[in-house]
Amino acid sequence: MARLRVVLLVYFLAACSKMLLLGSVRTDNPKVEANEFNEAFLSCIYNAQQKPNHRLEWKKIERGSGDVSFVYRMGDVIGALQNRAEMIDSSIRIKNVTRKDSAVYRCEVTSPSGHGEEVEIDLTVLVLPATPACDVPSSVMTGTVAELKCRENEGFPASQYEWFKDGVRLESQALSTSPSKSYTINEKSGTLLFNTVEKTDTGEYHCEAYNSIGRSRKCSAKKMQVDDLNVGGIVAAVVAVALIISLCGLGVFHAHKRGYFSRGHPSQKARSVYKSAPAKENEFKHTKSFVI
Repeated sequence: MARLRVVLLVYFLAACSKMLLLGSVRTDNPKVEANEFNEAFLSCIYNAQQKPNHRLEWKKIERGSGDVSFVYRMGDVIGALQNRAEMIDSSIRIKNVTRKDSAVYRCEVTSPSGHGEEVEIDLTVLVLPATPACDVPSSVMTGTVAELKCRENEGFPASQYEWFKDGVRLESQALSTSPSKSYTINEKSGTLLFNTVEKTDTGEYHCEAYNSIGRSRKCSAKKMQVDDLNVGGIVAAVVAVALIISLCGLGVFHAHKRGYFSRGHPSQKARSVYKSAPAKENEFKHTKSFVI
């Protein structure tokens, strides 16, 4: 029992000596969010009695890949932040942050004896949505399905979408008393879907993207024209085509009947020549007897 107490006391004294050498490394804000092109402050605080003898380093750990690169080493800011960051004591201030700066940053403090402590800060750069691309059909027929699309890939957090008709915002979902007149807006995918379009749906449509940072510029408004399906014209066209086909068939039938498509057989021609020969021979005999 006494030996266990001695072991525990040794471990306790070792931990205390480490704390005295380094101090407790901490941060005021382990999760930092900053709007793109603004400033971000990553704090790293420690209370060391012999501060000049400790080695301070900052590293950047990429999300996903886990690649590690130095940000601050041997008293200098290096890498991509060399001209955009400055040290304030042991903390770092990044100016004009971009979406590429989003990562986990690690502040490492190491004593001359090689004992080290570290703290990590997660930096997320928030990005305003870009102007979305709108896909609006120029012409559709009544009673058909129409799909309008809106999309952009720059915003973070991911963008949501709103649709406007003739400058008036459309509700995310609208169902009238008539089941045929309905549409649905998927705010996450940016799709405006008309189940069955009507002539009253004709108009100019545009969309906007937004997230927690703000709104994008609207895409250029595009007109969707809804026209009635011309049933009478379709029937007339079908009848006309059928009449033309009938007349062509009748003409072919009469031509075949008159023999325009038949070819004379060689035996028939020979037979006709053979029949005419006796007539010439009789003629010859008659002339011969006349001479005698």
